Amino acid sequence: MSKLIALDWGTSSLRAYLLEDGSILEKRQSAHGIQHLPEPGGMKGYETAFERICGDWRKQYPECAVVASGMVGSAQGWSEAPYVRCPAALDDLAKQAGEATLPDGGKLYIVPGLLLDDPDAAPDVIRGEEIQITGALAEHPEWWQASRILLPGTHSKWVTMRDGKLEHFSTYMTGELFAVLCDHSILGRLMPEQQASAEDAGAAFDLGFSVARQGGTGDLSHQIFSTRTMGLTERLPNQALRNYLSGLLIGNELMSATRSLVGKPSLPLIMIGEGALCDLYLRGLETLGIGCTAQFNNTSYIGLWKFAAARNLIQTN
Repeated sequence: MSKLIALDWGTSSLRAYLLEDGSILEKRQSAHGIQHLPEPGGMKGYETAFERICGDWRKQYPECAVVASGMVGSAQGWSEAPYVRCPAALDDLAKQAGEATLPDGGKLYIVPGLLLDDPDAAPDVIRGEEIQITGALAEHPEWWQASRILLPGTHSKWVTMRDGKLEHFSTYMTGELFAVLCDHSILGRLMPEQQASAEDAGAAFDLGFSVARQGGTGDLSHQIFSTRTMGLTERLPNQALRNYLSGLLIGNELMSATRSLVGKPSLPLIMIGEGALCDLYLRGLETLGIGCTAQFNNTSYIGLWKFAAARNLIQTN
């Protein structure tokens, strides 16, 4: 049997998995993302966070390999794992893994991010989502050959898989833009803490989505301001303004990201994410007449297991 310590280490949180033959023996989570380390001073903070969440696993299984993905491999992370250029396969990630030294002198292998740098377009990057994709597609080699992957979130990712490689992707700052507008703009002054009823929330989201669909090039900032005027004129209850804004922003993202799906109805669309946010994206996709082939929750531990196997850190059957 093979064991693995796998870390999904992001900006705001840290998840640790003790795996055996690809299955979870134990899972832990802490708030010690790279921006919230338990101690200042860089290296020491990472070492302390590691010891607190899985130091006992390391002592119990000293020969067990340790791998990590996410922002822990960024320039601000424990040790930078440089970006791999697209198109890229899992083997490319494994061959170019970064490394850090664990408190006991052992090695931490870090999944590199991905860089899309076509000369005729603005560059784009992924760090963390690539391992979730690897996990979601683990049992579906046909999706590696041709599919689209959607990962809703603070920075939503739309990824194109082709010929066994991650070929192309686009990032949309939809979630972060929503948070900034609600919390740090004039729009938020009309938004109470009280949530709208399910009926009002759904109607407001659908209205925002409809406005987004009707818009043209350059209309987004004008549409965003309508969130305020919908409240001022009482066309929407203030409790539903967040839902309206959500519909606007998700609608604009979907209108942009799904253009390439036109004429390709058979191309599978896979969603990776959790909770109510994915439900909103599904609602929007259904409005556009686009089906979602499959939906997965957090698949990072599966992807980390596959990465470790590709790196020959574990034995697999």
